[in-house]
Amino acid sequence: MFQPSVYKKRRDLLRSMMNGGIVLLPGNTEAAMNYADNTYHFRQDSTFLYFFGINQPDLAGVIDLDNGQDYLFGNDVDLDDIIWMGPQPSLKDRAERVGVTITRPFNQLQKLMDEAIALSRHIHFLLPYRGKTTLLISKLLGIKAGHLSTYKSEELIRAVVALREIKDSGEITDIESMIDVAYDMHTTAMRMAKHGVVEREISGMIEGIALQKANGVSFPVILSINGQTLHNHFHGNTLKEGRMMVCDSGAESVMNYCSDITRTVPVGGRFSQRQRDIYEIVLAANVKAIEAIKPGILYKDIHLLSARIIAQGMKDLGLMKGDVDNAVAAGAHALFFPHGLGHMMGLDVHDMENLGENYVGYDNEISRSDQFGLAFLRLGKRLREGFVLTVEPGVYFIPALIDQWNEKKMHKEFINYDNLEAWKDFGGIRIEDDILVTSNACRVLGKAIPKTVAEVEATMSV
Repeated sequence: MFQPSVYKKRRDLLRSMMNGGIVLLPGNTEAAMNYADNTYHFRQDSTFLYFFGINQPDLAGVIDLDNGQDYLFGNDVDLDDIIWMGPQPSLKDRAERVGVTITRPFNQLQKLMDEAIALSRHIHFLLPYRGKTTLLISKLLGIKAGHLSTYKSEELIRAVVALREIKDSGEITDIESMIDVAYDMHTTAMRMAKHGVVEREISGMIEGIALQKANGVSFPVILSINGQTLHNHFHGNTLKEGRMMVCDSGAESVMNYCSDITRTVPVGGRFSQRQRDIYEIVLAANVKAIEAIKPGILYKDIHLLSARIIAQGMKDLGLMKGDVDNAVAAGAHALFFPHGLGHMMGLDVHDMENLGENYVGYDNEISRSDQFGLAFLRLGKRLREGFVLTVEPGVYFIPALIDQWNEKKMHKEFINYDNLEAWKDFGGIRIEDDILVTSNACRVLGKAIPKTVAEVEATMSV
């Protein structure tokens, strides 16, 4: 938890950016796994954490934009709770740690909302993503659950994005510490990627590292020899030499800041020529993109730079043809690179995605494309100092996509379909780093995780 002044400053900045009313920020509740008392690991709502910082269920924060008052609603534990949980800080003590002086029992939240409604005050809220929160806001404000999206506050969304997208030094330090944990996760995965090992042995080991050294993983581990499936959470395959293993994973800190790293390695520790050819293309797309990042540049342009590098590499291998710039403009490269180059990262691994990707990654200057591949770019707007984002180009050979495009003769002037048949069993390669935009360039955050062919092979030989 940061100092109380950090949270107070954030709430005051929010006041300065909005036109009045009150802001309602419910925290998360426990979520039952298969019965009420057997719950999933608790994860607090990230916006609540940003402004109120308390990682405890069944709380709500209210920020009065007009009179400067902040409220924390919740209940103190009783003796039954203490028997199971041990002594707990009081609500008042927790509130003081985040600079809040007004605390009330949770059941008084309705009274405050009723008073605001009676005075025709604007109640700002974010569109909820959990069922219990949806029902709570619906009840508090008298709005049918299905109509909440109509009444969500765009003013609040834009203010939250403007604040959270710029990371301060404390946030950056916390994120970097989680990249250092990811270093241990990924180098362990590299050393374990041997013929005959079952994927779950590796995924279980690296999740254990995240639990041992942090607050667990920042998202479910993606680890597979079938890297052509972009988010592959199945871990039942047995590793075989000749295959590449994609590992996309990160850790979450006790303050819930995230890391998100991807490395792809050859099972057995040595790249074949074919694997090296594709790997070097993806590595170049990753490195050149990072070199080009600086404030004022559209991230969409960085994405297209990576796309051109990939298209040129595929052309050099005889898998694409024609003018590279024209191929990328037409979207032909997306057969191999069907996703965006990266996304914001912070308290969420896809930072603020619950607020709406178009609010986070786009703005009045630039809107999302509807072109296949480019449409999946989560971040397209101009970069600013303080942004933390991912750079994660990839090349994938997705048999179903190849067959569909071939059947429809899509982009036949740019793609050598006959040459692709021999590659349909390859899988995929993705390389991802976490980047801080600085005053005039960028910095790769955290401990450098092996990335070049030589570094990967050396790590895997230990």
